[in-house]
Amino acid sequence: MPRRLALTSPTRRTPHPERRANPQAHRHPQVTAPSHRGRHPHLHPHPHPHPHRYRARFGALAAGAVPVLAFPAPGQAWLAWVALVPGLLLMQRAPGGREAAVRGWWFGAGFILTAMYWLVPSIGPGLPVLAVLFGALQGGVGYAVHRLLHPPLTTRGAALALVVVPAVWVTTEYARSWPALGGPWALLGATQWQHPAVLALASAGGIWLVSAAVVAANTGVLIALTAVHRRPRALAALATVLVLAAGPLLFALREAPARAGAVAVALVQPGIVEDPQARFEASARATAALGGRPVDLVVWGESSSTADLDHDPATLDRLRALAAATGAQIIAGEDARKADGRISKDAVLVSQAGVVDRYRKIRLVPFGEYIPLRPVLGWIAGVSRAAGENRAPGTAFHVLPAVDRAGAPLPVGALICFESAFPDMARTAARDGARVLVYQSSTSTFQHTWAPEQHVSLAAIRAAETGRPAVQASLTGVSAAFDAQGRELARLGTDGTGAVTVRLPLTDAGTMTWYDRIGDVVPAGALLVTAGAAVAGWRSTRGLRRWAPASAQPSSQSSSQSSSRSSAQPSSQSSAHPSAPAK
Repeated sequence: MPRRLALTSPTRRTPHPERRANPQAHRHPQVTAPSHRGRHPHLHPHPHPHPHRYRARFGALAAGAVPVLAFPAPGQAWLAWVALVPGLLLMQRAPGGREAAVRGWWFGAGFILTAMYWLVPSIGPGLPVLAVLFGALQGGVGYAVHRLLHPPLTTRGAALALVVVPAVWVTTEYARSWPALGGPWALLGATQWQHPAVLALASAGGIWLVSAAVVAANTGVLIALTAVHRRPRALAALATVLVLAAGPLLFALREAPARAGAVAVALVQPGIVEDPQARFEASARATAALGGRPVDLVVWGESSSTADLDHDPATLDRLRALAAATGAQIIAGEDARKADGRISKDAVLVSQAGVVDRYRKIRLVPFGEYIPLRPVLGWIAGVSRAAGENRAPGTAFHVLPAVDRAGAPLPVGALICFESAFPDMARTAARDGARVLVYQSSTSTFQHTWAPEQHVSLAAIRAAETGRPAVQASLTGVSAAFDAQGRELARLGTDGTGAVTVRLPLTDAGTMTWYDRIGDVVPAGALLVTAGAAVAGWRSTRGLRRWAPASAQPSSQSSSQSSSRSSAQPSSQSSAHPSAPAK
């Protein structure tokens, strides 16, 4: 019986080798209890976020400002190809997917705050709110980067990232390009507006394809810098080279749009003139000075007249006389209260005979020309220069039936200010037969900011997308003209006044770029890739959650069985061992 008691007595078990080696560590376990080393993050969550996470988030906020330096006016276009890398690196090195998404959010907020800082006079305290809302869209980029590129970085993850990350980025740009959310301003592809060779991608897939290429190059650079193994680095290097070469190769291999004649277009820029009537007179003087020159079309800036030309015969007669003196039709910018009592902005085509046709602006500037949800957000007008009264939008776009000085048809796609940001509107004008894209603009509120340069760059991109020459006439600059491949032909800066005349080479009326034909296929494809990646990620996470409980039960059973076996086995061994004490 005593021997039987010895067999089952736990006091006779042989100590574990680690206990024999360091008995003090197990005699006082409370000494090591405060240490967090080895803690599983899910079993022992830290009660508060680590301070370094906030440092990383503020770093992401600052990193969001870096790509803006590639936009006009800083104009460091080369920087766009690597400017995302600091932000992507912070997302990649996040401790988890959720934190990576948060860092992507902060990165997006920093980008919007910097790229659109000049909106403060128009929306005041609404800009930080806008940055937070739009920045949230970039959370998907952060999650995708972390999920695919978090160390250890594999070749498969690198290959997927080179497709998925650009797709998610383009999806976020496409989402915030919805007119109700503000429109497509500061799209990453716009950084390349001065490089027609790169803009060849825009003629194939719109500005979206240029953005995708820039993001793919940044992703490749990130992989090349952080991958440990050779294969992911080689794949990233090859992909980056191909992306960088794609635009120039397309530019070299594709034939330039076929030319079919040319027209002389005069862009009138009166300068900063606050009084509406004085502004009209300044535009009239600059137009009258064109007399005797061979001009086919005269374009005035947005809001160059505050008279309703259908009900103000005196103002209309002035324009008719100017058309007769120059021998060219005039596209005037009308910002007036109409007979129905509402204010609208119109591009009005005037000839010697009177008003030929007009186009009313469809897509209005949020807060600048109307306040969304005015009953709720109308207070912003009291603390900023936001619209005190909503403008009336037009209902449909149509081409203005202009003619040149010889009477030959010169259909014009006239769009007003903010509408130059929308690729689909220029594409519609091209498909409807426009030979020239005309943009009327007024950026006097943002005169000494980056806004005028950002705005004029959009005309170059629309020209490259559609294969049509484009001009912009601005009240206070920048007024400029671009050929069908986006190359600048003439410019009048924000410090200039008067009129600049440029001879525009026209393309054949039937000329259609790939983008004219296929439209927004690139963002549609990006949406599909993003949705597919989201579903795959969700199924993977769900599978792991299902596997964990199923595997936990057998392991717990086996551990309990092994512990019961171990409680008996050492006792028997100790009794049989020569050195085991006898009781």
